[in-house]
Amino acid sequence: MIVPLKEAVADTCGGKAAALGALLRAGLPVPDGFVVPFAAYLAAVRDLDPGRFAGEPDDLDAARRTIEARTLHAAVIDALGRALDELGDPPVAVRSSAAKEDTGQASAAGQHDSFLAVHGAGEVARAVRACWASLFSPRAIAYRAASGHDDGPSGELLMAVIVQRHLDAEAAGVMFTPADPDDATRIEACWGLGPSVVEGKVTPDAYRVAEDGSVTRTVADKRRRLDRRGARLVVRDVPAADRNQPVLDDVTARRLAELGRRIAAVRGGPQDVEWAIAGGRTWVLQARPVTAAPPPPASPPGVRDATVAPAAALTGTPGSHGTVTGTARIVRGPGDFARVRPGDVLVCPFTDPAWTPLLRIAGGVVTEAGGVLSHAAIVAREHAIPAVLGIPNATGRLRDGTVVTVDGTAGTVTATNA
Repeated sequence: MIVPLKEAVADTCGGKAAALGALLRAGLPVPDGFVVPFAAYLAAVRDLDPGRFAGEPDDLDAARRTIEARTLHAAVIDALGRALDELGDPPVAVRSSAAKEDTGQASAAGQHDSFLAVHGAGEVARAVRACWASLFSPRAIAYRAASGHDDGPSGELLMAVIVQRHLDAEAAGVMFTPADPDDATRIEACWGLGPSVVEGKVTPDAYRVAEDGSVTRTVADKRRRLDRRGARLVVRDVPAADRNQPVLDDVTARRLAELGRRIAAVRGGPQDVEWAIAGGRTWVLQARPVTAAPPPPASPPGVRDATVAPAAALTGTPGSHGTVTGTARIVRGPGDFARVRPGDVLVCPFTDPAWTPLLRIAGGVVTEAGGVLSHAAIVAREHAIPAVLGIPNATGRLRDGTVVTVDGTAGTVTATNA
């Protein structure tokens, strides 16, 4: 009931675990771990008939609660304990690896649950059940529907779970390897653990490493960082002296780009890579195909063409191609979701994967924080929703109900009836 991560393949362990297994077999730096395969999930839900949950909110809540309350088979509990002991019983990361996750057609970026700093067999078992249950979360259901993968027979909904040694990262982020050898590798980086970047809660440093090794960077004001404290994750202030310091020097950025090239060679195409630096060593936490490349970076404000960026426009980072005009809807959290109407432009501090159901109806997205390699930006590009990211105080500078035009390729937002 437990598969060593190095032996993971997609048919039994899902795409995310299979990719990490392939990288381990190629000798690349992936944290030690193991997989709770599809078979364990199927054994746990065999008598539940998940296919009967029709998609109504009450049905989905019932599915999640029922799965989270399941008692794991004694053989699985025993195998979990032994596998954790073999790792030295450290804190671990527990991550989803669903059947249709991390494919070349749909990333499912951030749509299922993952947990960091989990310690002990009992807590790991609880996290495994939560990963299984996240197959029925509103965001996962909405993503599958928007991607044209409406839920079919219950046997098609399969979840494996990866358990790996937790890394207390000094720095972490995301890297997109280039589709063409002449293109640049794009890297986003923050201090501390990587969820700050992938969940779009900070605006990260952005780096481009050209084929000749030259590095260009945009350094962000990084005020918060995420770290582990015991069995908890805590958000801390970044010391003032470090907020505007680059997370990566040029040598480290080039080393990351070279690691990205090796990963792409093993996986056979451009890759979306989550990485971390811990103890001075660079590690690969995830690699999946790039499903939707981001727009090129915008020109610096002083050299933008006035026909591209009108004088009254707010400027940010181009996040997802396209142009749309719609009503600005200020959304600060789930309490505002019911106010959003089809075609509205979401204007928000940041978006995280829980907001995926809104992306089924939104015409465009504007955020105050986040990078182009974050989960929400990836999902916006997959669904062809124009997005502009990282506009300071966008929720204060744009009025609710104002008609705005979002140019996600140029990185501009213009109010047409301010």
